[in-house]
Formats: sequence, C-alpha cells, structure tokens
Amino acid sequence: MIEIFDRQERVGVDVERLGRFAERVYGKVMGLAGTEEGDVSADVLGALSGVEVTIVSDEVIAEVHERFMDIAGPTDVITFAHGEIVISADTAAVQAREQGTGSEEEVALYLVHGLLHLRGYDDRSEAAAAEMRACQEAILGEFWEVSGA
Repeated sequence: MIEIFDRQERVGVDVERLGRFAERVYGKVMGLAGTEEGDVSADVLGALSGVEVTIVSDEVIAEVHERFMDIAGPTDVITFAHGEIVISADTAAVQAREQGTGSEEEVALYLVHGLLHLRGYDDRSEAAAAEMRACQEAILGEFWEVSGA
C-alpha cells in the first residue's frame, strides 16, 4: 500500500491521480528482476508493509537533506529504507519548466525514482544512474497517462 501526503501549498498536486499512478507503478517495480549495477541487497520494497510518500517544499526537504544526509540545500527526492519517500514539489516545478513537462509529472517521476531505490536500484555510479534513468523513464511513459481521469 502506498500513502501519499501533500504537505506543501505552492505547487498543485492531484494526490488522487498520483495515488492511482503509484499503485500501478508499485506492481511494475515489484516485478522487476533487479539491476545490473545496483545493490540487490538494498532491495527492501517487498518486505515493507507500506510506502509513505510526502510532498514538501524546498525548505522542508533541505532540512531533511541536512539532518539525515549532512548535505546542505534542497534536492528532488530522498528515499529512506524504512519506506518513506520525501519529494520536493518546488524542485519538481523548476525541473518541469526546464524539461518542458508538468509539475505533477515530475513529482510522479520522483516517486518512481524512490520506489526504484527501495527495490535496490542506485544512482551512485554513472552506469547505475543511466540504468535507473532509463527504467524510470520507461515506467513513467507506460503508466503516467493511464493514471489520468
């Protein structure tokens, strides 16, 4: 089960649509065989009773980034092995403008990214990052439009 909470007010996010998308994507991610470059020992997704996705502002994610990773400043998404994914809506909005997509689609991409991390994918090397990027873009392409109203 995936629960989604929108704890920010600047960027409009359709939580119901994102929830439909997340449920479809969860099954897809669970069906993945693993990665060539990732650490399969880091695959915790199947053992979790649920995943909590919280959408926050840049200010909040910067605090989380500093507190838990000792890195100053905001980031797009942070994934915790206990099943929590924290997403910055502000960063999503900026990236969406740069990529020519919508903010909600960018948030959905970050959600996929977080689920892949929970499945054991990582992006610490260039090869692993490229593999993860290709996988998340394929999943987003397959499921985002069908999750609409």
